[in-house]
Amino acid sequence: MSDKTEVFRLEHISKVFQGKGTSVKAVDDVSFSIGKGEIFGIIGMSGAGKSTLVRTLNRLEKVTEGTVYFEGQNLNKLSAKELQKVRQSIGMIFQGFNLLMQKTVIANVMLPMKIAGIGRQERKERAYEMLRLVGLEDKAQVYPSALSGGQKQRVAIARALSMNPQVLLCDEATSALDPKITEEILNLLKEINEKMKLTIVIITHEMSVVEKICDKVAIIDSGKLAEIGLVEDIFTNPQTEAAKHLVFPAKQEVNPFDMRDRRCVRIVFDGHASTEPVISNLVQETGEKVNILCANTKSVNGLGFGQMIVELPKEHQAAETVLQYLKKSGVFAAEIKPEEVE
Repeated sequence: MSDKTEVFRLEHISKVFQGKGTSVKAVDDVSFSIGKGEIFGIIGMSGAGKSTLVRTLNRLEKVTEGTVYFEGQNLNKLSAKELQKVRQSIGMIFQGFNLLMQKTVIANVMLPMKIAGIGRQERKERAYEMLRLVGLEDKAQVYPSALSGGQKQRVAIARALSMNPQVLLCDEATSALDPKITEEILNLLKEINEKMKLTIVIITHEMSVVEKICDKVAIIDSGKLAEIGLVEDIFTNPQTEAAKHLVFPAKQEVNPFDMRDRRCVRIVFDGHASTEPVISNLVQETGEKVNILCANTKSVNGLGFGQMIVELPKEHQAAETVLQYLKKSGVFAAEIKPEEVE
């Protein structure tokens, strides 16, 4: 029932938490699939339901309605023993690292293999291999209290990879780290994805994490799937209010009042024309000037994406000259009205 390239397929997933006289629907009728080898982002504001959603992928949360398939297997129908085997194929790391402070780094990495019944020599060799992969082989005998936050997360990654999983789930794994260390961890995850052909699912509330390494992204809003697609498509042309809020934060948008009685154009950069100095070239080649009202561009996997809103010259022929130049330059450019600006 599932395409062979799919690792996960979610069909109409809902999760309701019951309390004393109350119920909360954390996930509401969500459906999508995750392909093998993808770095897939799930993003939403705090409380959107994204962490609950990701915990249904390894049945840490049992769904109230719907079906989760892993490699074509219906997780709802697996026995406890079968589910345990599936979970060995799905590693997971968290914001809080979840290391055992009374055990050394090497012992932490070896723990899942010990629980699985793997012999001591094999698990020791495998643990050292994983520590080399994350650049911490020299920290094998120290305790987590002696490590920085970034090093603790590297140990957590090594531990998650120790069972040779097919998938790595990352639940807000960089939220507790500073920007420099966050970039290092994301670069490490990208390397692991490329070297091991590992599917990685990243749960985050930070668009900067998605734009750095993700291939596809699902935007969750109040438990529902608001939008899903390739990262560059979402950045180029977000369709929903939730996506627009994440891609183009309100503080960086132009005030619609400032556009009254002006002809304005939205220029969208799609990763191809972004390396060209479009506005500089426009001024130099046409002799016409434009007023930049706002701009929000980002680097996504090394390519530029985003938008810019500019005011056209007041004189009609000059404005038409600018429009014609933009159309020929390879960027998407279209006139907009104040009500079209969020």
